[in-house]
Amino acid sequence: GMCMNLQLSLESAVLVVVMVTSFLAPFMGSSINLAIPAIGTEFNGSATMLSWVVAGYLLASAAFLLPFGRLADIVGRRKIYITGIVLFSLFALVSGFAWSIESMIFFRTCQGAASSMIFSTGIAIVTSVYPPEKRGQAMGLTAAATYVGLSLGPVLGGFMNHYFGWRSIFYFTAFIGLAAASLAAWRLKGEWAGAKGEKFDFIGSLFCISSLSAVLYGFSEVSQSYWGKYILGLGLLLITGFIYYESKQKYPIFHVELFCDNRAFAFSNLAAMINYSATFAVAFVLSLYLQVVMEYDSQLAGLILLSQPLIMVIFSPLAGALSDRIEPAVVASWGMALSTLGLFLFSFIAKDTSLWLLVANLILIGLGFALFASPNNNAIMGAVEKRFYGIAAASLAAMRLIGQTVSIAIVTMLLSVHAGGANTGINSSEMIQAGAHTAFLVFAGICAVGIFASLARGNVNKRER
Repeated sequence: GMCMNLQLSLESAVLVVVMVTSFLAPFMGSSINLAIPAIGTEFNGSATMLSWVVAGYLLASAAFLLPFGRLADIVGRRKIYITGIVLFSLFALVSGFAWSIESMIFFRTCQGAASSMIFSTGIAIVTSVYPPEKRGQAMGLTAAATYVGLSLGPVLGGFMNHYFGWRSIFYFTAFIGLAAASLAAWRLKGEWAGAKGEKFDFIGSLFCISSLSAVLYGFSEVSQSYWGKYILGLGLLLITGFIYYESKQKYPIFHVELFCDNRAFAFSNLAAMINYSATFAVAFVLSLYLQVVMEYDSQLAGLILLSQPLIMVIFSPLAGALSDRIEPAVVASWGMALSTLGLFLFSFIAKDTSLWLLVANLILIGLGFALFASPNNNAIMGAVEKRFYGIAAASLAAMRLIGQTVSIAIVTMLLSVHAGGANTGINSSEMIQAGAHTAFLVFAGICAVGIFASLARGNVNKRER
């Protein structure tokens, strides 16, 4: 009986900690969106600099994800995971003490690298601790925690920014993170090193970090700086080199053959990246639009933005269950189609658009996203063997982060184009109106392409899993 209790308490401790960390990172991200105008006013930051507060974090997250995931498999997931939570919390704390926009971007970038230590290991620890028959439920709960973070972010973030100033968001995150870290250090006893004794691919990791950083940075800066297009070109070259190098390694951090030989896996990943590219920056753009153009305060703007993730929390479990019965490709592609429609409708937004229309359209996009995300994750995890779970989870997270970074980069690019290259402050209403219209049209276009990527994956359920 004793042993049974220990097992149960380990499972629930793991679940609690992973749920808290799954909540924190998206919470931090979506609450920062609402504080951006306030941070801009305090530091007098340009639109471009401010978008780097978000983009720097995402870029570092994406670049370090695969190396940390692989390192955790070798030295033990618990070590990397707990270190990640502690560093994530500490960098949140120092971001709260930031004295300039540059220091803020630096601390946020470090926090992004720390968050990749959490993302690359959390799901893998859940997979290691839970028996297969209970794993789906545990993954569902962590997914729900992620969406709760996304939902509470705008509301709590808008509220805290409104009453206590933007720095309070960072202090709050640091406090909860350190609490989770101490619970993890105290309760999580296993080490879970799935690949003990294997070599760590150091050169591959350097390739991975430099190529992703170059591509994402170059893409964001391509319209403003002379070097942007060269950095982007260099990044694309490096990625080609990275893929070639990894295909020759015995212990790679990136399994090329998973993508080459497994069509369902490859296209599900591509669809995830496209979906996040098209939908992630919607909250960023609307946060600016509602506060600067429509002149709502951050508290009300947060409540309006809540309608999208709320729908995601409600419908994700349903969509996941649906995809066990109907082909994931079908459910997910319908989700993409709904999102495309919603994004296209948003391109008609104007200063006097009614609140109810805004909310209705956010609900439409949220519903599309819910129908897409769970079935798509289901398809990705279902398309690989057990021993690749960690890598599949890491590649899904990588696709998500690359998509999110691209999404913010598109907005940065369009805002700077509409600013006429001048270093206009974030609070110029005309620039945001023009930028938003173009951004929503571009996002709708990307999402439309995603429908085809989602359909191209073929059938997943037909195979035995």
